[in-house]
Amino acid sequence: MKIVNVVGTRPNFMKIAPIIRAMNNDERIEHILVHTGQHYDAKMSNTFFDELKIPTPDVYLEVGSDSHARQTAKIMMAFEKVCEDFMPDYILVVGDVNSTMACSLVASKMNIGVIHVEAGIRSGDRDMPEEINRLVTDALADYLLPPSSDAVHNLKSEGHHHEKIEMVGNIMIDTLKYAEEDIQSSKILSELGVKPNEYVTLTMHRPSNTDTEIVLREVFEAIDYVQEKIPVVFPMHPRTKKMINQFGLQDMINKMSNLITTEPLGYFDFGKLTSKSKFVITDSGGIQEETTIYGIPCITIRKNTERPITISKGTNKIVGNNKYAIIECADQILQGQWKKGEIPKYWDGKTAERILQFIQEKLI
Repeated sequence: MKIVNVVGTRPNFMKIAPIIRAMNNDERIEHILVHTGQHYDAKMSNTFFDELKIPTPDVYLEVGSDSHARQTAKIMMAFEKVCEDFMPDYILVVGDVNSTMACSLVASKMNIGVIHVEAGIRSGDRDMPEEINRLVTDALADYLLPPSSDAVHNLKSEGHHHEKIEMVGNIMIDTLKYAEEDIQSSKILSELGVKPNEYVTLTMHRPSNTDTEIVLREVFEAIDYVQEKIPVVFPMHPRTKKMINQFGLQDMINKMSNLITTEPLGYFDFGKLTSKSKFVITDSGGIQEETTIYGIPCITIRKNTERPITISKGTNKIVGNNKYAIIECADQILQGQWKKGEIPKYWDGKTAERILQFIQEKLI
């Protein structure tokens, strides 16, 4: 059986690595790795291939950044040629980025089977480009491999037949557990001059937070309050850095003596930073999952989440981008008043094994 595995962005790399390792254990599976190049920053792309021991992609499409429509079109045109050259039985896509949807659409039109890992997660917010990508990909996919029970419920409520659905668990956790020794060996805390449980990790990159001056300023006003009480480490995403400069907020950042900014970090360094935080403030989906695994309080500065299980079972809380809500939650955590979470079913580091078993039993 020939399967094309597709990656395009930083979160995809973390999801595809354990799947590739699992596929290597079955000589009946010929797998080809295609990197669309949707993320092109070395710190957010090449570093991850090195750290997670992902093999060099068989095909690199180099589509780069563009508007959603043009980027999607570029991926589709380039990926069609890949499918013509390799003629796979299936493509396997992960997550919800433009590459996921674009390659699924091409394969579906060429009568190539589509397997979607991380199917069924929903935010209910169609203003998010990722939500459109999820809906379209799941509508096209032949097999849907959701990470959690709520994702299964979403798929069934949308009318997907139960025979197409197989809950396999959270593939991100496979990578987290695989890399745990390297993560904990990282020296990032000493390099930054912070101590375990005595700092906060901040990440922010979504347009809803970064692309409007009044919103970005208000979030940083909340961060200013937090950093007066406890150091805040902020690995700065290129988008956020660009908007800080565009809105003239650099002076505001510079005045925060307890805010430690860094370039984007590699997987091991960032994993260590997150795992030893007092709490995390983020607008990332994957970090909501990682904090649930680590049992660390997470304040999510979004109006919704496609990972509600991190709220119902985990350590996460949605607060939006209102500074007073962020400050209130930070104070609760610092006063020891945060909820205790639990780890959802199949978030155990064995998801890739279940994916391989599904392929062996249903597809080969």
